[in-house]
Amino acid sequence: MRLSYLLLASYSKLQRKENNMSNVQVEKLTKNYGSGAAAVTALNHVNMTIHAGEFVAIMGPSGCGKSTLLHLLGGLDKPSEGYVMIGGHNLTDLNDDKLTELRRRKIGFVFQFYNLIPVLNATENAALPITLDGRKPAEAQEKAVEWLTRFGLADRLLNRPDQLSGGQQQRVAIARALVADPELILADEPTGNLDTRSSDEIASLLRDVSKKYNRTVVMVTHDPRIAAYADRIIFLKDGKVVDETLLERRNGKNADLVADKIKKIGD
Repeated sequence: MRLSYLLLASYSKLQRKENNMSNVQVEKLTKNYGSGAAAVTALNHVNMTIHAGEFVAIMGPSGCGKSTLLHLLGGLDKPSEGYVMIGGHNLTDLNDDKLTELRRRKIGFVFQFYNLIPVLNATENAALPITLDGRKPAEAQEKAVEWLTRFGLADRLLNRPDQLSGGQQQRVAIARALVADPELILADEPTGNLDTRSSDEIASLLRDVSKKYNRTVVMVTHDPRIAAYADRIIFLKDGKVVDETLLERRNGKNADLVADKIKKIGD
């Protein structure tokens, strides 16, 4: 009994330590477009730390730099100044081949409009990242089926996108994002094309991805109700971090709190 207690205590301590490890580190991140009098600063010396297994929402007025930040976190664009570190890798130090490899194996992307391939079924779409990475098709599809089944799509494995609802298509897209077992999931307005019920289901699923499967999730959203599913919200305005809010679980007033913050920041 004593040994079991010690093992459990040691495991819990290790788990807490792992959850406190930094998975995303951003320092003085700046992105400028154009030059001279026509120059526009989309991000201005942004600093942030996001821990492993944390679910973070990014919010702010239109044009505040949310999408630019997500693109830089995913290595889809290069900063004008500063750096991004993902799992200990400084993205600015990687050549194109290494950056592509990191994106393929360490980062999963979820988009507003799903970006599924129309002629492929749900299993083939979800398996695509590891199929392209050289995994045997049968092995890749087996892995895809595991994630699709977890997400309640066991009876939709052979359906093409046009045979699925919007919420089901987004579940396929999230399964695709996770099939390579990445450390980080980047979601850009993942509920922006869904009705209220489907939006809540997808936000809840992303929270499960963070808490149940210990992935770091960074989500851009304009919807306070959806942001309320996160652990923490980072607010941007004019390319700068202007506020952060830690949310309490099971607090029915979180959405109202977030909406109030957005209104104040917008003003």
